[in-house]
Amino acid sequence: MKRLLVAVLCLSVLPGCAFLRELLNSSAVRGAEPTFTFRTMVLNDISLGGLNLDTVWDLHNPNAVSISLASVDYALFIEGKQVVAGAPQNGLQIAANGSSELHFPANIKFTDVAAVVETFLTKDMASWRAEGSLGVSTPIGVIKFPIAKEGQFEVPKLPAIVFANPKVTSITISGATVEFPLTVTNKNTYALPIAGVTGSIAIAGSNIGTLSTGNLGAMEGKGAKQVSLPLTISFLGAAGAAVNAVRGGNAQVTFNAQVQSGPTSLPIKVDQLLNFTR
Repeated sequence: MKRLLVAVLCLSVLPGCAFLRELLNSSAVRGAEPTFTFRTMVLNDISLGGLNLDTVWDLHNPNAVSISLASVDYALFIEGKQVVAGAPQNGLQIAANGSSELHFPANIKFTDVAAVVETFLTKDMASWRAEGSLGVSTPIGVIKFPIAKEGQFEVPKLPAIVFANPKVTSITISGATVEFPLTVTNKNTYALPIAGVTGSIAIAGSNIGTLSTGNLGAMEGKGAKQVSLPLTISFLGAAGAAVNAVRGGNAQVTFNAQVQSGPTSLPIKVDQLLNFTR
């Protein structure tokens, strides 16, 4: 009788145990595995002194319950040199059946990347590399995803500065007032702030004063701005060749200036043969 009871119990319990095991192993109970994918890299706040580089990733939660970030280990390298980068905080919640856009921003100063900024800015492109890992708390425990992505970004360039022929607007025995038209062109495909271009100007090797464009603002990618800068020249302090050029002729004009962009000021030199007109 006891053997029969045990047999009946086994027949009634074992199918239930198998069903329970199958239920516990199902994705409905375990939860589906989230996905973590790279979306894009974004540049902003670009100047000749640096920029912000933000890598953007998508974390998708296919489960009926929320998940959260358990750990973040992130490193960013520019031209092989590690720079300080931010990351999402641990504990960030991703809603059930939802997605979250994760940002890893880095403020990059070119002085931290290159010994000589002017040399770095002659490069067309610079390399970046992101690496690390992301830990996510899920219904089946913590899952770790690798962070591994690399690419390149366009290095900002100094603007191009070109003079047109100067115009003598007034002239006396002792001096003259000359308008110096110049065009400042942003050689980059993105906007670049130019707070000003200021420097000394010389005619035929004789320093005759200082020119300053003032704040040119955020110049559009490949955009140009034209300004005309007046300068009063004293013949007493100018060499004979400079005086003769201003009175009607041509001469070599040299502009040794500083370009102010963001917190950085960089040197630029313009050397042109110009014809002085009236």
